[in-house]
Amino acid sequence: MFARVLDRRKVLGRLAGLGALALASACAPVTTAPGTEGGPAAPAVEAGAPVPVALLVPAGSPNAADNVLAQDLENAARLAIADLSNVAVDLRVYATGGDANQAAVVAQTAVAEGAAIILGPVNAAEANAVGVAVAPNGVNVLAFSNNPTIAGGNVFLLGPTFRNTADRLISYSRGTGIDRYLVAHGTDLGGTIGRDAIVAAATANGATVTGTESYELSQQGIQAAAPRIAAAVQSSGAQAVFTTATANADLPLIATALPEAGLSPEAVRLVGLTRWDVAPDLLTLPGLQGGIFAIPDQGLNAQFESRYQAAYGAAPHPLAPLAYDGIAAIGALAARGDGQALSRASLTQGQGFQGTGGIFRLLGDGTNQRGLAVATVRNNQVVILDPAPRSFAGAGF
Repeated sequence: MFARVLDRRKVLGRLAGLGALALASACAPVTTAPGTEGGPAAPAVEAGAPVPVALLVPAGSPNAADNVLAQDLENAARLAIADLSNVAVDLRVYATGGDANQAAVVAQTAVAEGAAIILGPVNAAEANAVGVAVAPNGVNVLAFSNNPTIAGGNVFLLGPTFRNTADRLISYSRGTGIDRYLVAHGTDLGGTIGRDAIVAAATANGATVTGTESYELSQQGIQAAAPRIAAAVQSSGAQAVFTTATANADLPLIATALPEAGLSPEAVRLVGLTRWDVAPDLLTLPGLQGGIFAIPDQGLNAQFESRYQAAYGAAPHPLAPLAYDGIAAIGALAARGDGQALSRASLTQGQGFQGTGGIFRLLGDGTNQRGLAVATVRNNQVVILDPAPRSFAGAGF
């Protein structure tokens, strides 16, 4: 998928905004969580001693882009380690080759060599395999995936989730008088998971989903579906179309086809489950004007990118911040001097952590919440409508 290394930052930048980090089918996660009744306790952390952390990266993959990602994840993790105070981390890096079986083997090796927690891997199938492999040892896994089907037990997701984004956007929109949505989604895995997240968020926030409309991920499929989507909006009284479309695939087509089918962006707001700002040329599309989407705290994100650039001489891979966030969370917990700092109860403590894009916290179901800003497109520019919250006690949650 990433054929040209020369253009990797531009291409990868687009992929980062999908909100579909390593969405892949996988078997069910382990249901018995380490540190809970019937499950083994998490490895103890010795106060004052370096915390042994295993970082699983897709190095050794036949895909050149995986090796770029592997190096950037390691770089970001080491940058985070350098920023820690009053705690040391013994980072041990293991190559998964982008393969689930290899990931499970190296995870078991990491635990045998003393790892108290695992950071990574990226792909959902790998993360699931790793969680199953190390569950008998009580080791928790902070995966870079955002696929909710593999979350739970000893597997926690660091990737931004569709449900978190949908909650933020629907909660904000209700305050502006919009509470009736038509969901338009692709028939791929990301589209169907996104659809379910939107429906669940609407229910939780007291909003109404007037219907769902799917389309095949092709120009012909989207053009054929647009009149049907427009008719469903008009007949149901939906005030907004909530789309799962992604910047590098169906979003440009949806943003063009819907207005052509008679859905004026001034009359029916377009709401995006994925980030639109990752491809600046999209911001010129008339169909996106006035629509809303969610983004991390851009000030904090820019600080991370600037520091990474200064340290390594290149911009970070869009997934690299997740490695920094994982180390930041581990360091914050270990600094307390609690022997069970890496237990499930500690990882899911309510106040959360400070990450590269704002606050985040891990939830008991293995997913996460992240503080997000609500943005719109105005005059072909991104404009922040509601800033990212700085604590979980404030607005935005």
